[in-house]
Amino acid sequence: MSRAAALFYCSNSCVLPEGDVLSGRSRALLTINYVRSLGSLLISAGNHADCLFGSRLPPQFSNPVKYFRTINHTLTPAILSMPKKILFLVGDFVEDYEVMVPFQMLTMVGHTCHAVCPGKSAGETIATAIHDFEGHQTYSEKPGHNFAINANFDSISADDYDALVIPGGRAPEYLRLDAKVIELVQAFASAAKPIAAICHGPQILVTANVVGGRTCSCYPAVSPELTQAGGTYVPASEGFDNAHTDGNLVTAPAWPAHPAWIRQFLEVLGTKIET
Repeated sequence: MSRAAALFYCSNSCVLPEGDVLSGRSRALLTINYVRSLGSLLISAGNHADCLFGSRLPPQFSNPVKYFRTINHTLTPAILSMPKKILFLVGDFVEDYEVMVPFQMLTMVGHTCHAVCPGKSAGETIATAIHDFEGHQTYSEKPGHNFAINANFDSISADDYDALVIPGGRAPEYLRLDAKVIELVQAFASAAKPIAAICHGPQILVTANVVGGRTCSCYPAVSPELTQAGGTYVPASEGFDNAHTDGNLVTAPAWPAHPAWIRQFLEVLGTKIET
């Protein structure tokens, strides 16, 4: 493979060719289980990724961020930014990819990410759900991985964080009933701090009354709530892979948009990745 890098990821192993093969390359061929995460990483960093799926469901693994940093370093991008503290608002049956992929990628580029859930403390886990698009009238739902909470919801303050991420899935529909969740979102919005909301995540923005006069994407089924709250809806592309930025607010319709919305969110954060 004279002009490509190869990565084989399986059973918690990462086998890379010698560094001189990877050095200076910006194209990667991935034969991988958790390929959506790595593919999004490479594309957001400005690389091209050809992906060969090993299996649909990602395997359990101990420290994917370690592998991401290895790949990121090997493909020789330069990350030029001040580290930020980013808060993730999550709950049971948050969408698997929509929490794990951005959490890992934002950590990979040097930011500190804390995930919190009402009623749970650091060290506990939440269940996740995998929403997929398999030709039905709506998405299918399957069990995902357990995701570890690493900060305490009761003690957090928006003043301690630079940005907010609200993943989608089933969690937003009940997280928006928590008064402190709404207060946190309103605090980030009033301070004009970067906010990203994906898929059903804008349901929380609607409840917090922070979408009036804003232009936002979301999962199509959420669009009536968005427009009734005074927001302007950006329809999903055919592949659900588009994202939209309105000032400090970055939104997207679902996890296929990870490369687009994470790239835009990094720009809002002031994070520059040069290859």
